[in-house]
Amino acid sequence: MRIKPILVILTFFLAGLVLNSCLKAQKQESEQQDGTHEHSNKLINETSPYLLQHAHNPVNWYPWGEEAIEKAKKEDKLLIISIGYAACHWCHVMERESFEDEEVAKFMNENFVAIKVDREERPDVDQIYMDASYLINQSGGWPLNAIALPDGKPVFAGTYFPKDKWMKVLEVFSKGYIEKRDELVKQAENITAGVQEYAYINVKSEEHKATQEDLEQLFFWWKGNIDFKYGGKTGAPKFPMPNNYNFLLNYYKIMGEEKALQAVKATLDNMAYGGIYDQLGGGFARYSTDTRWKVPHFEKMLYDNGQLVSLYAKAYQLTKDPKYKKVVFETLDFVERELTSPENGFYSSLDADTEGEEGKFYVWKKSEIDALLGKSAAEFNEYYNIAEEGNWEDGKNILLISPDKAENPEPESIKQSKEILFKERSKRTKPGLDDKILTSWNALMLKGYVDAYKIFGEKAFLEKAIKNAEFILKNMKDGNRLDRNYKNGESSINGFLDDYSLTIEALIALYQATFNEKWLDLAKSFNDYALEHFYDEKSGMFFYTSDLDPGLIARKMEIADNVIVSSNSSMANNLFVLGTYFDIQDYKNKSSQMLNNVFTDLVDNGMHYANWGVLLLNNYKEPYEVAIVGEDFEAKRKEIEQYYFPNILLMGGKTEGKLPLLENKLMEDQTTIYVCKQKVCKLPVIDVEKAIKLIK
Repeated sequence: MRIKPILVILTFFLAGLVLNSCLKAQKQESEQQDGTHEHSNKLINETSPYLLQHAHNPVNWYPWGEEAIEKAKKEDKLLIISIGYAACHWCHVMERESFEDEEVAKFMNENFVAIKVDREERPDVDQIYMDASYLINQSGGWPLNAIALPDGKPVFAGTYFPKDKWMKVLEVFSKGYIEKRDELVKQAENITAGVQEYAYINVKSEEHKATQEDLEQLFFWWKGNIDFKYGGKTGAPKFPMPNNYNFLLNYYKIMGEEKALQAVKATLDNMAYGGIYDQLGGGFARYSTDTRWKVPHFEKMLYDNGQLVSLYAKAYQLTKDPKYKKVVFETLDFVERELTSPENGFYSSLDADTEGEEGKFYVWKKSEIDALLGKSAAEFNEYYNIAEEGNWEDGKNILLISPDKAENPEPESIKQSKEILFKERSKRTKPGLDDKILTSWNALMLKGYVDAYKIFGEKAFLEKAIKNAEFILKNMKDGNRLDRNYKNGESSINGFLDDYSLTIEALIALYQATFNEKWLDLAKSFNDYALEHFYDEKSGMFFYTSDLDPGLIARKMEIADNVIVSSNSSMANNLFVLGTYFDIQDYKNKSSQMLNNVFTDLVDNGMHYANWGVLLLNNYKEPYEVAIVGEDFEAKRKEIEQYYFPNILLMGGKTEGKLPLLENKLMEDQTTIYVCKQKVCKLPVIDVEKAIKLIK
């Protein structure tokens, strides 16, 4: 649903007087306040690093909650709902330009009730006002700034505004609320109706059975948007989108389409060579501003790195390309060093900015490198494309490898030079750390560690994964309910659907790596809780918020996959896998209905439904159920993990355990492998090579 503006003020903004994307904004430099605090507001008692960044603004910020809503209703004022996150560069710019400005703050305080929201803590709130931004402007981003009626219904939403444009927004709407209130109320009702419709899917009764033609059509449309030279999607900016390339790996293996593998390799290779990857310290930035992965937006997010560890590990499993292994190990070193808490939780992100300057921590002038490396500098500078005039801006260099050099093993001399620069870089002021611990993002990193363990066999990776799982269960779990956020020894905010779906995925992966049924039982208990509190019988899909949460102006469903898989696609895959392990047909029926609901969108627009595509492949070619039972199960499991098989479900252990698929499979004095499909098994074997032939 697209909202047609009924107020001249909205046409005014759509005509271009307001910048609708933070990517179009021009960089503004200023120093952040420090020292004593002249101002304090309601955010001072929050734990979110993002909210605390604004706790001493002259704006009278409130956190999201009833207090702010009631104040707006009582004083009959419009709401300002400003949403961002701690690592967001343009959020910092707008703070310095507007929210720290006394003139702006005075106008906001006199005419509005202002609310600050950390989108990572409250994605449910962010979802509503981001949808409003897309409905009004056909664009979105962060910072996200919405104007709403006292009841929260949006009348306007946009992204970054320089001070003069932000003041015009405030003036127009404060005046409009007095002089044209009826029109504003009507506009708010229209936008709210659109938000309520957005991403809600009705049940589709006509069943679709996936065919080869469906899958080929899906890839045909997808193929036209792939940059086969540099990887990623054509154009800029470029986001890693790990779920896209996870699907393409599966598609290559199951459908035999070489172009799919070519797309994955082009993407992973160029990302590993480029500035988006931290060549000194490991780990990936959030996205690249150009087509070649050269210039990153320097913030480092836990969710990207968790998913990319899984993706690069699987790519190594398939191709045995050593640079993929190198990326996995270096990225996990970064996570261990920079994003791991003493309690074995994982922190959320590192800021893009240092001392008010984007990327300052990561870039180098040639003179700095020459002084540090001496005679070794020439080789290093050639290897990493270092130029006297800089390869980026203002004489600064981003480290990026020439593809012709990256195809060979890293020279020992380059390793030594990197160590020198890394040691020197460590003396710099570090980017700000967002040290809140989010359940869903921790689950992604947990799974990254598990996948790395399964493929590389490093026991330390499994130990780290188990410690994190135990952290979640100890600190985030109450019965079968999960909290979303952990900070300062306390958990808070009732969990959202992705907190459940991604934790379930991680626990399934832990079972597959250990054959300890404890993890699978926990996955099932969280799955059943999600069915009780999030499932919508009418549509066959899941709401993003629990039925225990206070209602917002819309109860949303997260359907399309984005930089993280959607919680509905994750739940649909979980239901399929758990339904197979526990032999529960109701789970599988629900999974099939969910896939059926999105089938048309998936086939026509696969890049935005990549994780649904994984489920489609599993429905097209039913996975093998591979049981390994007996004393030597662990060695044989590890041997099978040397092969890339996206369409197998591993299970087993020393004993038969409790899973229906393991019943009567234990043979005395031998470890036996059963390759089955839909509970029908081929003759058991004891050699892994023979089992592999049965799977192929």
